[in-house]
Amino acid sequence: MLLFPAMRALFPGSFDPVTQGHQDILRRAAALFDEVVVCVMFNANKTGRFPVPERLDRLRAAAAGLSNVTVDSHTGGLLVDYCGRAGIDVVIRGVRGVPDLDYEMPMTRMNHELAGVETVFIAADPGLAHISSTLVTATDRLGRAPGGEADRPFVAAGGCGEAVTPPTAP
Repeated sequence: MLLFPAMRALFPGSFDPVTQGHQDILRRAAALFDEVVVCVMFNANKTGRFPVPERLDRLRAAAAGLSNVTVDSHTGGLLVDYCGRAGIDVVIRGVRGVPDLDYEMPMTRMNHELAGVETVFIAADPGLAHISSTLVTATDRLGRAPGGEADRPFVAAGGCGEAVTPPTAP
């Protein structure tokens, strides 16, 4: 049973690369909301490791079996602009701990003040909370994952990490 029926949620991020932590938040959001849009937010001022089309493919693989999830991208403009165009009711953010909340709170407040967009925080699974795209990328460039299987990023093909294991539906 959905906690937020008839609500369209946005799970935005750079997803560079897509990690098992991202996949976990996506699965859990799909169990809460009627529809979830997972969106690669592209920032022209940042150099990404993976091109946006590849990140989209990896997100589609991560969302396999989740019938209420769609994958999209947004280039330029504010997140609230995308929310308005796409009919988004709420933004989903995964948080691993207090530093993530400290980072997210100003943006959450701005999104609310600019467009009335609310944010729902989903706490990271404790077994995945140590994973970040930055950490995974740094260790992968040195030829090592930081630890066990959970540390390897969840990717669709090639590059950083292992092959996809499609998730089960919530």
